[in-house]
Amino acid sequence: MNLFTHFTAIVHAALAELVSAGTLPAGLSFANVGVEPPRDPAHGDLATNAAMVLAKPAGTNPRALAEALAARLRSAPGITAAEVAGPGFINLRLADSVWHDQINAMLGAGADYGRSTAGAGKRINVEYVSANPTGPMHMGHCRGAVVGDALAGLLEFAGWGVTREYYINDAGGQVDTLARSAHLRYREALGQAITIPEGLYPGDYLVPVGQALAADYGDRFVGADEAEWLVLFRTRTVAAMMERIRADLALLGIAQDVFFSEASLGPRVQQALEALQAKGLIYEGVLEKPKGEAADDWEPRPQTLFRSTGFGDDQDRAMKKSNGSWTYFAGDVAYHWDKLSRGFDALVNIFGADHAGYVKRMTAAVKALSDGAVPLDIKIVNLVKLLRAGEPVKMSKRAGTFVTLGEVVEEVGKDVVRFVMLTKRPESPMDFDFAKVVEQSRDNPVFYVQYAHARIASLGRRVAEAGIALPPADLTLLDGDELAVVKLAATFPRLIEQAAEAREPHRIAFWLGDLAAAFHSQWNAGNDDPARRFVLADRPELTAARLAMARAVGQVIRTGLAVIGVAAAEELH
Repeated sequence: MNLFTHFTAIVHAALAELVSAGTLPAGLSFANVGVEPPRDPAHGDLATNAAMVLAKPAGTNPRALAEALAARLRSAPGITAAEVAGPGFINLRLADSVWHDQINAMLGAGADYGRSTAGAGKRINVEYVSANPTGPMHMGHCRGAVVGDALAGLLEFAGWGVTREYYINDAGGQVDTLARSAHLRYREALGQAITIPEGLYPGDYLVPVGQALAADYGDRFVGADEAEWLVLFRTRTVAAMMERIRADLALLGIAQDVFFSEASLGPRVQQALEALQAKGLIYEGVLEKPKGEAADDWEPRPQTLFRSTGFGDDQDRAMKKSNGSWTYFAGDVAYHWDKLSRGFDALVNIFGADHAGYVKRMTAAVKALSDGAVPLDIKIVNLVKLLRAGEPVKMSKRAGTFVTLGEVVEEVGKDVVRFVMLTKRPESPMDFDFAKVVEQSRDNPVFYVQYAHARIASLGRRVAEAGIALPPADLTLLDGDELAVVKLAATFPRLIEQAAEAREPHRIAFWLGDLAAAFHSQWNAGNDDPARRFVLADRPELTAARLAMARAVGQVIRTGLAVIGVAAAEELH
């Protein structure tokens, strides 16, 4: 049960009574009336903005309206007090039975507690990673991969129909360079001594590709003209790299639904341009040279331009160069036109910080192509700096120029990597220190949350070891301090809906840290006062109540971790 939805309905019902009584005029919209946690928990359990929102359209004083509404709410089920504060906010205090019901709801719903229908099954495409298939995944890709996959999991839990997508950049000069690099490794596999020149990919990850090509084709292409082998080697090498990339992503628990090839766009680029042309949004013109940003698509000559300034962009954008070739932007427009043709209700792209300049032009293109019907939300993910005990990590021998994702996951584990990637807002730079992320201390958020769950999991074992026969849980034995943890856990359904709406999965990691801290506080109270411990051999009734509370909290921690793709630890060593 979403506590906030439930009590919002109660507030709406009380407002309807005021309308019936003539205190409020008919026809008022209650859409912006909500219930939320108060800023200070000492003020109550919930707060409503109803009087502040409705006073002006109702032509009344907010404080007077708040008093009239509070009088109605005091007799509502589950509410023990309704107090007017400030200019017209109403703070609500709830009966302990409400929190007992929440414990039972958490335990009864299990992994579905907090699951929402807010997305109403609408289809959303989340595109993330989309790295050039020129090598294995590295930590520059990792953060975007985790943010995108955690967001996809969050949206699914909030009721959206999610498609996880990877855009394969398999067209252009970089894949020709990859093919030439593979050709060198092919010659090496046939016993030739090679020197890798500047501009080609030096990593050892191409060695097995070269060996496979040598096994299949022998020395057929050793001295052949490039035109004879370039397309074949490009196709084979891209396929091998994508197989490696899928394996790297699997190390993070990521399996995407669609891998869309840039090379397959073909006629879609022309079709996308024609779609914009039909809307009167394409013209021939000369752009001023942009300031302070890359000018790859700019020429001081007439080009085919898209009127992106009509949709919030800083300047119009080139679709076709003066020589008739397509710009990179034209390919991106065509790709998003293809997404729209697949019937998605919303689109999300996860971009690296180096693509921040593309946000306005891509949102403009999607707005134009969809007539504003399909929103595109682009999330920017900043760089990750790898450290070891505060010192920068040296480059990988296997990759040649970077530390691979596989090397990092192998050392610290999937769950640590995923959780750490969500411990800061994605647009903020991040330091990933190998020593700190495995440190067993309160300063390590991964450990702190996992330790809370492991402590909860240990309680059942302690009861069994002590041979305590537990009666059915009497939740009325729980006091206010113990229910405080439940009150925080009960905000989880609201958190899911808000984080999904904002497209911010890091909120889940932040909140889990707060919930873990609240539970640890309860646990540590037992260190100072033995009567506060969860397992009391001489008080089985109280033990049963405390275990029910702990298991409910543990279930919410486990579910929250699962939403962002992290497994909960049953015990820590």
